[in-house]
Amino acid sequence: MGRGRHYNPQDGGVPFRPAEAVIPLSVYVHIPFCTVKCSYCDFNAYAGMDNLKESYAAALVSEVQAWRHVLAGAAIATIGFGGGTPGEVPATHIAAVIDAIRAEATLAAGAEISLEANPGSITGGYLGELAHAGVNRISFGAQSFDPAELSFLDRIHSPEAIGAAMKLAREAGIASVGLDLMYGLPDQKMSTWRDSVSSAVALGVDHISLYALTIEDGTPLAGRVEREEVVPLDPDSVATMYEAASEWLAAAGYLQYELSNWARPGHESRHNQVYWTGGDYLGIGAGAHGFIAGERYEDIAHPRTYIHAAKMLAPSGRRPNTVVRAYRPDEPTAMCDWVTLALRRLEGFPPGAFRARFGRELDEVFGPPLADCEAAGVLSRGEHIRLTSRGRLLHGEVAVRLLAHATATR
Repeated sequence: MGRGRHYNPQDGGVPFRPAEAVIPLSVYVHIPFCTVKCSYCDFNAYAGMDNLKESYAAALVSEVQAWRHVLAGAAIATIGFGGGTPGEVPATHIAAVIDAIRAEATLAAGAEISLEANPGSITGGYLGELAHAGVNRISFGAQSFDPAELSFLDRIHSPEAIGAAMKLAREAGIASVGLDLMYGLPDQKMSTWRDSVSSAVALGVDHISLYALTIEDGTPLAGRVEREEVVPLDPDSVATMYEAASEWLAAAGYLQYELSNWARPGHESRHNQVYWTGGDYLGIGAGAHGFIAGERYEDIAHPRTYIHAAKMLAPSGRRPNTVVRAYRPDEPTAMCDWVTLALRRLEGFPPGAFRARFGRELDEVFGPPLADCEAAGVLSRGEHIRLTSRGRLLHGEVAVRLLAHATATR
C-alpha cells in the first residue's frame, strides 16, 4: 500500500472531524460469504460459514453506527455491496444495513445502491425484496456461457441460469443489470469467448465487466499451475481476446468508460468511479478498505474476529476498533495512486485536476515517466492525459514506471 504515517488502531486512532467528511460520501459494504469459493479467488471470502450470517449482519449495523461522526451530515451518493457474494445473505440483512446508513446520514437523491450476486442462487422474490430495500443496480457473476469453462471456474450455475436471473431482475424493477465475464482461461478458444460476449449482448444487459483470469499466489488454481496440471494462456492470446471484445462491444453500442468496463449510456457504475477519481468512502465489514480525509484503513479480515470486535462498538467520535490498520500515504505515494487510478478511466484526467488536488504541476512530479510513455505510444497528452488503445493493455507497466519514479525522487 505504499509508505505513509501509520497509527495504532487499538488506541482508537486520531478522531475524524465531521467537517473532514467529504460530501458526497460513498459506502462500501463487504459480505464475505460464498456457497463455494472459486479456485482462482484470493478475495476475503469464505464458504461454509452460514451460521455466522445473522451475527455478521448485526456487526455491520454496529460498525455503521460507530462511524456516526463521519456519516453525520453526509449525503451518501453510492452504496456498494461486494464480497464474497452479497446475494448469498438474506435480503433482510441487506435492508438492515441500508436502513442503518439511512439513520446516520442522508441518501442523496438518486443514490446508487449496487449489489453482486450469483445467477444460479437468486429468486424473483429475493430480488423484489432487494429492490424494495433500495437496491437499484445488480451485477451477476456470470463469468462464461460455456459449461466447460463454468466447471473449470468452479461456478455453480448453468448458462441458462444467467438469462433467467436477468429476466427476474428486470421483473423486480432493478433499474440497471450487469454481467461479469472472464477471459484468458487456459485453453479458452476465441469462439467460446465470442459466444459468451454475444450471449451477454443478446440478453440486453446494461453493463458488462470483462476480467482477465489472473493466477494469484496461494489459491488452489496457483497450486495446479505449479504442479503443471494447468497451463496459463499465453499473454498475446489474452491481449487479442481483450481487443476483440472491445470491438464487439463497441459495435453493439456499448461505451467503454474504464479499462474493464462497458455500459449502455447512463449505466456506468457511479460507485466504482468514486475509487477511480480518489473520492472518499467508508469501508464496512470484514476485510473492507476505506479512504476518508486522506487516510486509508482496513478492517479485521476474518468474519468471526470482526463480529467479536463489533460487539464492543459504540459511537465515540473515533475510529472503530474493527479497524486493524490505518495510515496516511506519504505525498509521492498518494500522487502515484491518484494518477494510476485516474488513468483507468478512458477519459483520463485534465492536468488541472492533479494541480487542484495536490497543489503541484503534473510535469513537476511525473514529467519524465509520462514523457517516456508518450514517446512509446501508450499515453496521449492534450487537454486530458489518457492511455491510448495500446496503452490500455499496458496500464500495469505505466503504473510501475510512475511508482519507480516517485520512489526514486522521494
